[in-house]
Amino acid sequence: MSAPTPLQTVQAILRGYRPRLFQARGWVLAGLAMLPVAFGMLGMGVNAAKGHEVTSGWYLIILHQGLIRYMVPIMALVAASAGIREDLEQRTLPLMLVRPAQVWTMPFAKGLLWWAWGALWLVFASCALGVIGAQASDIPFLAAALVGIFWAELALLTLLGLIFKRGNLWGAIWLFVLDQLVRLFPTNLQRFTFIHYAESITGSRATDINVNQLLAQEQISTPWPLAILVLFAFGFACWALSGSRLHSRPYGLGGTDTEG
Repeated sequence: MSAPTPLQTVQAILRGYRPRLFQARGWVLAGLAMLPVAFGMLGMGVNAAKGHEVTSGWYLIILHQGLIRYMVPIMALVAASAGIREDLEQRTLPLMLVRPAQVWTMPFAKGLLWWAWGALWLVFASCALGVIGAQASDIPFLAAALVGIFWAELALLTLLGLIFKRGNLWGAIWLFVLDQLVRLFPTNLQRFTFIHYAESITGSRATDINVNQLLAQEQISTPWPLAILVLFAFGFACWALSGSRLHSRPYGLGGTDTEG
C-alpha cells in the first residue's frame, strides 16, 4: 500500500483530533478570545447605568490592551501545548511516526486545527467589538489582525517547542517581554514585533505616543496588505521549519526529547 499524500495526512489528523476541540482546552481557548469583549460590554453597561458617556475609542482599548497584547499570545501558548508538543510530552509521538505518512505535515495539521478553532472565536470577538464602538467597516481589519497574529504566534511557539524542551518559556519571553517593547524600538526594529503588524492592519493603537515621552521612538506603519502577508508568510515558514525539525531529528520513547 502506498503512503498517503500530504493532503490525506492532514485530513486524517484533522478528523482524528477534531473532537478534542470540544474538550476543556478548546473551551478555554474560546473563553480567552471572548473574555476581554465581555468585560468591555460589562464596563460599557455599568458606565451607561451611571450616566457616564462611553467614548468611541473604548473598543480600541479592549482590542489592543486586551486581545492583541495578552489574550492572543495566551491563546497561542494554550494551542501550542495542545499541538505536536503534547504528543512529544505524552510519549505518543513515536507511535505517530511509525505510520506511513509524511512526518513534516504533522505539526502543521495539528496546529491548523487549533488555529482554525481559535480564529473562529477571534472573528466572533471582532464582530462583538462592533457592539462597543467599532465601525462595521473596521471589523474585517480587526479580525484579520487578530487571526493573523494568532497564526504567526502559534506557528512560532510550535517551532520553539520542537527546538527547546522549554520552548513555551522562550516563546512567552518573546511575546510578553520583547514584543511589548515595540514602543521603545527604533523604526525598523519595530518590524520584528507582532504588535507592529497588528497595529498596521487595524490602523490604530490603544494610546498615542507623545514625542516628548521618555524613550519613545518614532512609530512607523506597514501597509495593511503587506502586514497580513508578512504574518502569514512568517507562520508558514515556522510550520515548514517545524516539519523539517520533526523529520530530521529522531524522537525515542525514552529520550530526553520527551521531557516536558
